[in-house]
Amino acid sequence: MVAIIKTSHSIQHILNYNENKVKAGVAECISAEKYPIDLEKLNFTLKLNRSLKLAQLNENAKRNTVHISLNFDTSENHSKEKLIEISNVYMQKIGFGKQPYLVYEHQDAGHPHVHIVTNNIQRDGKRIDLHLLGIRKSEPARKEIEELFGLVKAQDRKVKEPLLLTPISTPRINYGKVESKKAISTILNFVVNEYKYTSLPELNAVLKQYNVLADRGKEDSRVFKNNGILYKILDKNGKTVGVPIKASDFYTKPTLKNLEGNFKLNKVKRTKHQAYTKNEIDKILQSNKQYSLDSFVSQLQSKGIHAELRKSSEGQLYGITYIDHRTKCVFNGSALGKQYSAKAIVERCLSENKNEKLQLTDLKLDTSYQILNGTSNLEKGLEILFKPEQNLEGLSEQQRNKKKKKSKRKGFILS
Repeated sequence: MVAIIKTSHSIQHILNYNENKVKAGVAECISAEKYPIDLEKLNFTLKLNRSLKLAQLNENAKRNTVHISLNFDTSENHSKEKLIEISNVYMQKIGFGKQPYLVYEHQDAGHPHVHIVTNNIQRDGKRIDLHLLGIRKSEPARKEIEELFGLVKAQDRKVKEPLLLTPISTPRINYGKVESKKAISTILNFVVNEYKYTSLPELNAVLKQYNVLADRGKEDSRVFKNNGILYKILDKNGKTVGVPIKASDFYTKPTLKNLEGNFKLNKVKRTKHQAYTKNEIDKILQSNKQYSLDSFVSQLQSKGIHAELRKSSEGQLYGITYIDHRTKCVFNGSALGKQYSAKAIVERCLSENKNEKLQLTDLKLDTSYQILNGTSNLEKGLEILFKPEQNLEGLSEQQRNKKKKKSKRKGFILS
């Protein structure tokens, strides 16, 4: 079980969040503790007023609302009665047993979970201390509850095999907002929190493997100007399908502001894992075997490292991103060092095959060039391979012949 505690100054905002889920048909209020009337008779106003009256007893408290989520393993399927019992024991152990609270069961994510809404102002006007509540009270309570109810332990999940997510299967999704959100949420909850990325393109390199895209929109769009992000589902051709979901609509709030905070933290966290990824790349390229770029990518994949080759619309390779699924780190090639950039990797692959001609079909680069002297002109050849194709259209026959002669003198033939 994983417990997440968030505090707020607005009970109405938190209550609205959960009640809107109920209206959408993806949540249910299953318990109302310390309320004067039965759950069936409680409406929104009665739920709200109970907390507002307590808040009025201590108007100096800046944060008087507590929003807790208890998250269970995907293999667990608890009854409403058991979820209520777990919630009650948890609230008792963290010191909120005498407070009024509402328990909502949510069904909009890929794992079972409940949300608990309560207030930290007591009947005498004193507030329950929220400082380090997670460390002081929640963690010990979680561990006791895992033993008491025989739950999958959060600590055990960390040492298990990495969670295997499968790409969202677009044909099976009904493209309504609720279904799209549930599908995307499952991926986001894992990738955003577990992987170490330092930019939106690096995050997208991972998300795209699961048919999800974090899109800021065009620079002149309202979403981009407001620093927003839309999460979208991709089909097998990389085209967006379904209903885009705003980042703020997800409970974990994977907004640009929050992601930027992750960028800074992850830059430090992933440093210790760089050597491992570089070592795996070097071991492949320094072996006695000969590799084309495609076979190099395949070998990396067998080591748990996915290499995303970034290409222009014309099919020219201009970058490479490494996703190390074992350490859950994402590196742009140049971030590992110059020798791990796209250009350098192609050169290193070629150096293993220097007695053979460069096979452009294997590299899937621009086929407008053919290298004649692969050994002596290797570096020049790579520079040309990474340049845009020369356009000879619109030139006179004399001008075209002049360019071809110039290219021959350099050791290359323009086809």
